[in-house]
Amino acid sequence: MSARELVVLGTASQVPTRHRNHNGYLLRWDGEGVLFDPGEGTQRQMLRAGVAAHDINRICVTHFHGDHSLGLAGVIQRINLDRVPHPVTAHYPASGQRFFDRLRYATAYRETVRLTERPVSGDGEVIARTPAYALEAVRLSHPVESYGYRLVEPDGRRMLPERLAAHGVRGPEVGRLQREGAFLRDGRTVTLEEVSEVRRGQRFAFIMDTRLCEGAERLAEGCDLLVIESTFLDEDEPLATEHGHLTAGQAARIAAGAGVRHLVLTHFSQRYGDPAEFERQARAAGFEGELTVAQDLMSVAVPKRR
Repeated sequence: MSARELVVLGTASQVPTRHRNHNGYLLRWDGEGVLFDPGEGTQRQMLRAGVAAHDINRICVTHFHGDHSLGLAGVIQRINLDRVPHPVTAHYPASGQRFFDRLRYATAYRETVRLTERPVSGDGEVIARTPAYALEAVRLSHPVESYGYRLVEPDGRRMLPERLAAHGVRGPEVGRLQREGAFLRDGRTVTLEEVSEVRRGQRFAFIMDTRLCEGAERLAEGCDLLVIESTFLDEDEPLATEHGHLTAGQAARIAAGAGVRHLVLTHFSQRYGDPAEFERQARAAGFEGELTVAQDLMSVAVPKRR
């Protein structure tokens, strides 16, 4: 199986700092790359992180505030400049079509790549389906229309050696059973269900600018890896609510309630200099799983299967 990891390109909110670029996140998933919220400077951050334009198969924009979308122009032009050999699909709120159009054609360039536009307008819809995952979009609560994205791997089957042995299934017969679902052995039909159990597909969610809302909880449910904004610290919760954001404690409570295995906090206001405080408040809120306070250019592996 190919690597499954998140490459963090930027972690700032509205104002970048000396150490935090505007948003940008690439999820590597079984040979595909999904680029989330390319803010200003994303193209250069890709270079620094070892991410190529060829790595991008899909672009997902949560909403059209500048720190989440101004990098689209450069990324799209780079995809065309490098003549990426595969089609690229872009998802974004349908209400922001005019913004996407302006960014896609911000300046003159030669189009060499088929970029398919798939705007999002529903709530909880599966907006893309591949052999490796289904991609869902869920509406969030922000002053402008905003969506979170959730990637779900189909459930599979885990072969159980003791049951295989009990049924006398061995060697090439194991592969045949996985492919065909059943076969006749010694006058008896052996089924896949008899010698295996359900292997739950992995889940990833990406939640940016939002207040506390049902959509955020739905996206986070059962995730192996959750990337979520925590723009403010808990003492500034009134500001978070006013501007449509989460605090570190609120983000952690969403993750704890959803049974998240690995929580990644990001999208930090420039007013805070000590990232360790976000971790302290998240732990104080009751999150006990693996926790990462994101930093620019770091990589975070999707947890191994249980």
